[in-house]
Amino acid sequence: MKQFLLKFFTWWNGQTFGTQLWTARYGELVGQDEQGNRYYRTKGGEIDPTLHFERRWVVYNGYAEASRIPAGWHGWLHHTVDVPPTEQNYTAREWEKPHVPNMTGTSQAYRPSGSTMASGRRPKATGDYHAWTPGS
Repeated sequence: MKQFLLKFFTWWNGQTFGTQLWTARYGELVGQDEQGNRYYRTKGGEIDPTLHFERRWVVYNGYAEASRIPAGWHGWLHHTVDVPPTEQNYTAREWEKPHVPNMTGTSQAYRPSGSTMASGRRPKATGDYHAWTPGS
């Protein structure tokens, strides 16, 4: 019962019941990425009469976080390219990094050197800063 309610009401942890029904009825699996996300389009690449282009969507494997979509699939989802990465020989650029989850709010969050959160104390001012004092 709990799984049914989660599937019915939560959109951030996998697909909802409505998305599952829509995908089963109108969707066609195009491919899957290395993280297990599945990519769909309307059956036969049919043009949606309302949108005037083919609908494309992703069903996340687990938590729905848009940054988990690789660059090749991102381009296909947003109609930047017409051919999905499964049908072409897509190779990632050398500057493309693997996915790292958003660590904001955790102990692994990015803390720049001037942050009070970095070491618990703000570092002393260097010679390029002069503190203002009243009357000076």
